Amino acid sequence: MTDVFDPQTRSRIMASVKQKDTAPEIAIRSALHKKGFRYRLHSKKVYGRPDLALPMHRAVIFVHGCFWHRHHGCRYASTPSTRANFWQAKFEANVARDSAVRGVLLAAGWRVATIWECALRKPEQASLATERLSAWLLTETDTLELGEVEVSAPTSEGDDAGSSS
Repeated sequence: MTDVFDPQTRSRIMASVKQKDTAPEIAIRSALHKKGFRYRLHSKKVYGRPDLALPMHRAVIFVHGCFWHRHHGCRYASTPSTRANFWQAKFEANVARDSAVRGVLLAAGWRVATIWECALRKPEQASLATERLSAWLLTETDTLELGEVEVSAPTSEGDDAGSSS
């Protein structure tokens, strides 16, 4: 299927896709601030310009979109069917860059958390993600990764109780 927009219109649309201050990022920032955590946004002083840097806790937080950063096994990490080679190269470059940044930060003594957007789509999951992130900030653990699977509240019966509103 061909694109329904001409190249200039498609370019304008893609350029308008936010890189900072996305809804998932703002949700995490707001929740952490309410819990008393203070942070720096997109700090130029920290390699990779993480979404949030908490120097007091020697921790950084990346809020990644599942599509752009290729959240493995996530239903939101689909691949467009047109221009497959272009998208594959773009996604591989994103994943390689994320991995390199993570490695440099860990080697420099920073603790690194990655929060995937799928973990923040439902209010109850976002609340659980914030609780787990807050607890992690107060520990000495080097890394944390939270996606939809990690913040789905386990139940004793194994059913989806609590997932309906």
